[in-house]
Amino acid sequence: MLNFTDVTEFILLGLTSRQEWQVLFFIIFLMVYVVTVVGNIGMIMLIKVSPQLNSPMYFFLSHLSFVDVWFSSNVTPKMLENLLSDTKTISYAGCLVQCFFFIALVHVEVFILAVMAFDRYMAIGKPLLYGSKMSRAVCMRLISFPYVYGFLTSLAATLWTYGMSFCGNIEINHFYCADPPLIKMACAGTLVKEYTMTILGGINVTYSLAVVIISYLFILIAILRMHSAEGRRKAFSTCGSHLTAVIIFYGTLIFMYLRSPTEESVEQGKMVAVFYTTVIPMLNPMIYSLRNKGVKEAMNKVIRRTCLTK
Repeated sequence: MLNFTDVTEFILLGLTSRQEWQVLFFIIFLMVYVVTVVGNIGMIMLIKVSPQLNSPMYFFLSHLSFVDVWFSSNVTPKMLENLLSDTKTISYAGCLVQCFFFIALVHVEVFILAVMAFDRYMAIGKPLLYGSKMSRAVCMRLISFPYVYGFLTSLAATLWTYGMSFCGNIEINHFYCADPPLIKMACAGTLVKEYTMTILGGINVTYSLAVVIISYLFILIAILRMHSAEGRRKAFSTCGSHLTAVIIFYGTLIFMYLRSPTEESVEQGKMVAVFYTTVIPMLNPMIYSLRNKGVKEAMNKVIRRTCLTK
Protein backbone atom coordinates (compact mmCIF):
# COMPACT_ATOMS: atom_id res chain seq x y z
CA MET A 1 0.00 0.00 0.00
CA LEU A 2 1.29 3.40 -0.97
CA ASN A 3 1.06 6.12 1.67
CA PHE A 4 0.46 9.73 0.54
CA THR A 5 4.10 10.53 1.37
CA ASP A 6 5.26 7.72 -0.99
CA VAL A 7 3.53 9.32 -3.96
CA THR A 8 5.76 11.67 -5.93
CA GLU A 9 3.16 12.89 -8.41
CA PHE A 10 -0.46 12.60 -9.53
CA ILE A 11 -1.98 12.51 -13.01
CA LEU A 12 -4.75 15.05 -13.56
CA LEU A 13 -7.26 13.59 -16.02
CA GLY A 14 -8.58 17.08 -16.73
CA LEU A 15 -11.89 18.12 -18.25
CA THR A 16 -11.78 15.81 -21.26
CA SER A 17 -9.59 13.11 -22.80
CA ARG A 18 -10.44 14.17 -26.36
CA GLN A 19 -7.37 15.72 -27.94
CA GLU A 20 -9.34 17.83 -30.43
CA TRP A 21 -10.84 19.85 -27.54
CA GLN A 22 -7.55 20.57 -25.75
CA VAL A 23 -6.42 23.58 -27.82
CA LEU A 24 -9.91 25.10 -27.87
CA PHE A 25 -10.20 24.78 -24.08
CA PHE A 26 -6.72 26.29 -23.72
CA ILE A 27 -7.68 29.38 -25.74
CA ILE A 28 -11.02 29.82 -23.93
CA PHE A 29 -9.60 29.45 -20.41
CA LEU A 30 -6.55 31.59 -21.20
CA MET A 31 -8.88 34.42 -22.29
CA VAL A 32 -11.06 33.94 -19.20
CA TYR A 33 -7.97 34.00 -16.94
CA VAL A 34 -6.60 37.17 -18.52
CA VAL A 35 -9.98 38.91 -18.18
CA THR A 36 -10.21 37.71 -14.55
CA VAL A 37 -6.79 39.03 -13.55
CA VAL A 38 -7.13 42.33 -15.45
CA GLY A 39 -10.71 42.90 -14.23
CA ASN A 40 -10.01 42.23 -10.56
CA ILE A 41 -6.70 44.11 -10.44
CA GLY A 42 -8.43 46.95 -12.29
CA MET A 43 -11.17 46.97 -9.63
CA ILE A 44 -8.56 47.11 -6.83
CA MET A 45 -6.71 49.99 -8.53
CA LEU A 46 -9.98 51.86 -9.22
CA ILE A 47 -10.96 51.67 -5.54
CA LYS A 48 -7.46 52.77 -4.58
CA VAL A 49 -7.39 55.91 -6.75
CA SER A 50 -11.05 57.00 -6.45
CA PRO A 51 -11.88 59.17 -3.40
CA GLN A 52 -15.64 58.53 -3.84
CA LEU A 53 -15.00 54.80 -3.32
CA ASN A 54 -13.33 55.39 0.04
CA SER A 55 -15.93 53.57 2.12
CA PRO A 56 -16.14 50.19 3.93
CA MET A 57 -18.24 48.67 1.13
CA TYR A 58 -15.51 49.20 -1.44
CA PHE A 59 -12.77 48.32 1.04
CA PHE A 60 -14.35 44.86 1.36
CA LEU A 61 -14.92 44.69 -2.40
CA SER A 62 -11.20 45.28 -3.02
CA HIS A 63 -10.42 42.29 -0.79
CA LEU A 64 -12.98 40.18 -2.65
CA SER A 65 -11.20 41.06 -5.91
CA PHE A 66 -7.81 40.27 -4.33
CA VAL A 67 -9.04 36.81 -3.25
CA ASP A 68 -10.58 36.17 -6.69
CA VAL A 69 -7.23 36.80 -8.40
CA TRP A 70 -5.48 34.27 -6.15
CA PHE A 71 -8.41 31.84 -6.30
CA SER A 72 -8.24 31.68 -10.09
CA SER A 73 -4.41 31.73 -10.14
CA ASN A 74 -4.27 28.73 -7.82
CA VAL A 75 -6.01 26.52 -10.41
CA THR A 76 -5.97 28.01 -13.92
CA PRO A 77 -2.21 28.18 -14.76
CA LYS A 78 -1.72 24.46 -13.99
CA MET A 79 -4.88 23.60 -15.93
CA LEU A 80 -3.60 25.58 -18.93
CA GLU A 81 -0.23 23.85 -18.74
CA ASN A 82 -1.81 20.38 -18.66
CA LEU A 83 -4.12 21.16 -21.60
CA LEU A 84 -1.03 21.42 -23.85
CA SER A 85 0.99 18.72 -22.09
CA ASP A 86 1.09 14.98 -22.77
CA THR A 87 1.94 14.02 -19.17
CA LYS A 88 -0.68 16.16 -17.32
CA THR A 89 0.97 15.60 -13.96
CA ILE A 90 1.14 17.56 -10.72
CA SER A 91 3.76 16.88 -8.07
CA TYR A 92 2.85 15.56 -4.63
CA ALA A 93 3.96 18.84 -3.02
CA GLY A 94 2.13 20.84 -5.69
CA CYS A 95 -1.06 18.90 -5.04
CA LEU A 96 -0.90 19.57 -1.31
CA VAL A 97 -0.19 23.27 -1.88
CA GLN A 98 -3.06 23.54 -4.36
CA CYS A 99 -5.41 21.82 -1.89
CA PHE A 100 -4.29 24.12 0.92
CA PHE A 101 -4.78 27.39 -0.96
CA PHE A 102 -8.02 26.26 -2.60
CA ILE A 103 -9.69 25.40 0.73
CA ALA A 104 -8.28 28.54 2.38
CA LEU A 105 -9.45 30.90 -0.37
CA VAL A 106 -12.94 29.34 -0.53
CA HIS A 107 -13.39 29.97 3.20
CA VAL A 108 -11.97 33.49 2.93
CA GLU A 109 -14.37 34.32 0.09
CA VAL A 110 -17.54 32.99 1.78
CA PHE A 111 -16.81 34.95 4.96
CA ILE A 112 -15.91 38.12 3.03
CA LEU A 113 -19.32 37.84 1.34
CA ALA A 114 -20.88 37.48 4.82
CA VAL A 115 -18.96 40.54 6.09
CA MET A 116 -20.14 42.52 3.04
CA ALA A 117 -23.76 41.57 3.82
CA PHE A 118 -23.33 42.80 7.40
CA ASP A 119 -21.80 46.03 6.08
CA ARG A 120 -24.83 46.59 3.81
CA TYR A 121 -27.14 46.08 6.80
CA MET A 122 -25.23 48.69 8.83
CA ALA A 123 -25.31 51.17 5.93
CA ILE A 124 -29.03 50.76 5.19
CA GLY A 125 -30.45 49.78 8.59
CA LYS A 126 -28.37 52.13 10.78
CA PRO A 127 -27.20 54.98 8.50
CA LEU A 128 -26.70 57.48 11.34
CA LEU A 129 -24.36 55.12 13.22
CA TYR A 130 -22.65 53.74 10.12
CA GLY A 131 -19.65 56.08 10.16
CA SER A 132 -18.80 55.42 13.82
CA LYS A 133 -19.70 51.72 13.94
CA MET A 134 -17.86 50.83 10.72
CA SER A 135 -14.63 52.68 11.44
CA ARG A 136 -11.32 51.77 9.79
CA ALA A 137 -10.27 49.77 12.86
CA VAL A 138 -13.54 47.80 12.87
CA CYS A 139 -13.22 47.09 9.13
CA MET A 140 -9.66 45.81 9.62
CA ARG A 141 -10.85 43.44 12.36
CA LEU A 142 -13.79 42.26 10.25
CA ILE A 143 -11.60 41.55 7.21
CA SER A 144 -8.89 39.85 9.30
CA PHE A 145 -11.25 37.11 10.51
CA PRO A 146 -11.87 35.49 7.07
CA TYR A 147 -8.13 35.30 6.34
CA VAL A 148 -7.09 33.91 9.74
CA TYR A 149 -9.99 31.47 10.03
CA GLY A 150 -9.79 30.39 6.38
CA PHE A 151 -6.07 29.55 6.47
CA LEU A 152 -6.28 27.77 9.85
CA THR A 153 -9.23 25.68 8.65
CA SER A 154 -7.36 24.87 5.45
CA LEU A 155 -4.28 23.77 7.39
CA ALA A 156 -6.36 21.23 9.35
CA ALA A 157 -8.15 20.03 6.18
CA THR A 158 -4.85 19.60 4.30
CA LEU A 159 -3.41 17.55 7.17
CA TRP A 160 -6.44 15.24 6.92
CA THR A 161 -5.72 14.91 3.19
CA TYR A 162 -2.15 13.99 4.09
CA GLY A 163 -3.52 11.16 6.25
CA MET A 164 -5.15 9.38 3.31
CA SER A 165 -3.50 6.34 1.65
CA PHE A 166 -3.51 5.30 -1.99
CA CYS A 167 -3.26 1.78 -3.43
CA GLY A 168 -1.26 2.55 -6.54
CA ASN A 169 -3.97 4.68 -8.23
CA ILE A 170 -2.54 8.14 -8.85
CA GLU A 171 -5.05 9.39 -11.44
CA ILE A 172 -7.17 12.30 -10.18
CA ASN A 173 -10.44 12.59 -12.07
CA HIS A 174 -10.32 16.39 -12.12
CA PHE A 175 -8.36 19.34 -13.51
CA TYR A 176 -6.96 20.31 -10.09
CA CYS A 177 -6.34 18.62 -6.74
CA ALA A 178 -9.86 18.65 -5.30
CA ASP A 179 -11.01 16.79 -2.20
CA PRO A 180 -13.93 14.77 -3.70
CA PRO A 181 -11.86 12.96 -6.40
CA LEU A 182 -8.97 12.46 -3.95
CA ILE A 183 -11.36 10.81 -1.48
CA LYS A 184 -12.83 8.71 -4.29
CA MET A 185 -9.42 7.37 -5.43
CA ALA A 186 -7.98 6.77 -1.92
CA CYS A 187 -8.27 3.31 -0.36
CA ALA A 188 -7.66 4.15 3.33
CA GLY A 189 -7.95 7.08 5.72
CA THR A 190 -10.93 8.54 3.87
CA LEU A 191 -13.54 8.24 6.63
CA VAL A 192 -12.19 11.09 8.78
CA LYS A 193 -11.49 13.24 5.73
CA GLU A 194 -14.93 12.71 4.19
CA TYR A 195 -16.87 13.36 7.38
CA THR A 196 -14.80 16.38 8.40
CA MET A 197 -15.07 17.84 4.87
CA THR A 198 -18.87 17.48 4.93
CA ILE A 199 -19.36 18.59 8.56
CA LEU A 200 -16.82 21.44 8.53
CA GLY A 201 -17.96 22.61 5.09
CA GLY A 202 -21.59 22.41 6.18
CA ILE A 203 -20.97 24.38 9.39
CA ASN A 204 -18.96 27.10 7.65
CA VAL A 205 -21.35 27.49 4.73
CA THR A 206 -24.37 27.44 7.08
CA TYR A 207 -22.85 29.98 9.48
CA SER A 208 -21.71 32.39 6.78
CA LEU A 209 -24.95 31.99 4.82
CA ALA A 210 -26.94 32.60 8.04
CA VAL A 211 -25.12 35.93 8.46
CA VAL A 212 -26.01 36.83 4.87
CA ILE A 213 -29.68 35.80 5.21
CA ILE A 214 -30.20 37.51 8.59
CA SER A 215 -28.48 40.68 7.31
CA TYR A 216 -30.74 40.78 4.26
CA LEU A 217 -33.87 40.17 6.34
CA PHE A 218 -33.00 43.25 8.43
CA ILE A 219 -32.15 45.14 5.22
CA LEU A 220 -35.56 44.25 3.77
CA ILE A 221 -37.30 45.43 6.94
CA ALA A 222 -35.34 48.70 6.84
CA ILE A 223 -36.20 49.23 3.15
CA LEU A 224 -39.91 48.59 3.73
CA ARG A 225 -39.87 51.25 6.47
CA MET A 226 -38.47 53.87 4.08
CA HIS A 227 -40.95 56.50 2.95
CA SER A 228 -38.94 57.65 -0.06
CA ALA A 229 -39.19 55.66 -3.31
CA GLU A 230 -35.78 57.01 -4.32
CA GLY A 231 -34.27 55.77 -1.04
CA ARG A 232 -35.70 52.30 -1.63
CA ARG A 233 -34.39 52.22 -5.19
CA LYS A 234 -30.94 53.29 -4.07
CA ALA A 235 -30.90 50.68 -1.27
CA PHE A 236 -31.91 47.90 -3.67
CA SER A 237 -29.27 48.97 -6.22
CA THR A 238 -26.44 48.85 -3.66
CA CYS A 239 -27.47 45.35 -2.57
CA GLY A 240 -28.21 43.90 -6.01
CA SER A 241 -24.64 43.26 -7.11
CA HIS A 242 -23.64 41.66 -3.79
CA LEU A 243 -26.76 39.48 -3.72
CA THR A 244 -26.04 38.29 -7.27
CA ALA A 245 -22.47 37.33 -6.31
CA VAL A 246 -23.72 35.51 -3.18
CA ILE A 247 -26.31 33.44 -5.05
CA ILE A 248 -23.86 32.37 -7.77
CA PHE A 249 -21.00 31.49 -5.41
CA TYR A 250 -22.96 29.75 -2.66
CA GLY A 251 -25.12 27.85 -5.15
CA THR A 252 -22.15 26.28 -6.94
CA LEU A 253 -20.27 25.66 -3.68
CA ILE A 254 -23.18 23.80 -2.06
CA PHE A 255 -23.68 21.69 -5.19
CA MET A 256 -19.99 20.77 -5.27
CA TYR A 257 -19.06 20.04 -1.67
CA LEU A 258 -22.07 19.17 0.46
CA ARG A 259 -22.52 15.77 -1.16
CA SER A 260 -20.79 12.41 -0.67
CA PRO A 261 -18.10 11.86 -3.34
CA THR A 262 -19.38 9.34 -5.94
CA GLU A 263 -18.30 8.76 -9.54
CA GLU A 264 -21.34 10.67 -10.78
CA SER A 265 -20.92 13.57 -8.32
CA VAL A 266 -17.22 13.90 -9.19
CA GLU A 267 -18.04 14.11 -12.93
CA GLN A 268 -20.77 16.70 -12.29
CA GLY A 269 -18.47 18.50 -9.87
CA LYS A 270 -15.85 19.00 -12.59
CA MET A 271 -18.31 20.99 -14.67
CA VAL A 272 -19.43 23.03 -11.66
CA ALA A 273 -15.79 23.55 -10.59
CA VAL A 274 -15.04 25.15 -13.96
CA PHE A 275 -17.73 27.69 -13.17
CA TYR A 276 -16.58 28.72 -9.69
CA THR A 277 -12.81 28.49 -10.24
CA THR A 278 -12.68 30.39 -13.54
CA VAL A 279 -16.02 32.02 -14.41
CA ILE A 280 -17.14 33.44 -11.03
CA PRO A 281 -13.82 35.28 -10.36
CA MET A 282 -14.21 36.80 -13.84
CA LEU A 283 -17.88 37.73 -13.29
CA ASN A 284 -17.48 39.45 -9.90
CA PRO A 285 -15.81 42.67 -11.17
CA MET A 286 -18.30 42.75 -14.07
CA ILE A 287 -21.26 42.36 -11.71
CA TYR A 288 -20.05 45.17 -9.44
CA SER A 289 -19.04 47.48 -12.29
CA LEU A 290 -22.25 47.05 -14.30
CA ARG A 291 -24.73 47.06 -11.40
CA ASN A 292 -23.05 49.51 -9.00
CA LYS A 293 -23.60 53.21 -9.67
CA GLY A 294 -20.62 54.31 -7.55
CA VAL A 295 -18.20 52.06 -9.43
CA LYS A 296 -19.57 53.18 -12.82
CA GLU A 297 -19.22 56.86 -11.90
CA ALA A 298 -15.68 56.35 -10.58
CA MET A 299 -14.75 54.45 -13.76
CA ASN A 300 -16.10 57.23 -15.98
CA LYS A 301 -14.13 59.85 -14.02
CA VAL A 302 -10.90 57.87 -14.33
CA ILE A 303 -11.48 57.40 -18.09
CA ARG A 304 -12.21 61.14 -18.58
CA ARG A 305 -9.17 62.09 -16.52
CA THR A 306 -6.98 59.73 -18.53
CA CYS A 307 -8.29 61.09 -21.84
CA LEU A 308 -7.72 64.71 -20.74
CA THR A 309 -4.11 64.10 -19.75
CA LYS A 310 -3.26 62.68 -23.19
